[in-house]
Amino acid sequence: DQGVQQAGAGREQRPVQGRRTLDRSVRQDCRLTGHTQNLTITPDISATLYKNPNCGCCAEYAKYLEQNGFDVETVDTHDLVEMKAEYNVPEELHGCHTTVVEDYLFEGHVPVESVTQVLDAKPSIIGLSVPGMPLGSPGMSGEKRGPLEVYVIASQPTDSPDIYATH
Repeated sequence: DQGVQQAGAGREQRPVQGRRTLDRSVRQDCRLTGHTQNLTITPDISATLYKNPNCGCCAEYAKYLEQNGFDVETVDTHDLVEMKAEYNVPEELHGCHTTVVEDYLFEGHVPVESVTQVLDAKPSIIGLSVPGMPLGSPGMSGEKRGPLEVYVIASQPTDSPDIYATH
């Protein structure tokens, strides 16, 4: 249940503030057992999603991240182009929204499998991108029309971006 919390030994704790998140450290599911013993709610991986205030698919992508264990703060902004320039994201890799997780930037509707691979491997890149708004990608409605390519946002400029993964 949201807001239920017991301190876990040696873990940083903070209250859950009305967000639907996936808790990775619940030892017993109190909804099934009716017990709250050994229930620990820990903070999930923090993500900040910057989006145009009028974009619905960006809000759906935030929900997708939350359903996959991320604690998402959504920030509405009209300065996405400037932000992408500050992070050195090539124009051809611009996505619908920009998500910052740890030291990485994720442009557009990047599947969570690719996000977590980067967070685990810690490569020397700026981040990943799914340019545009491909139908059927995470957070986007419609039917997927072929493989979804995820591109590397390289630390150094390249002639053409490398494909990180295909989903």
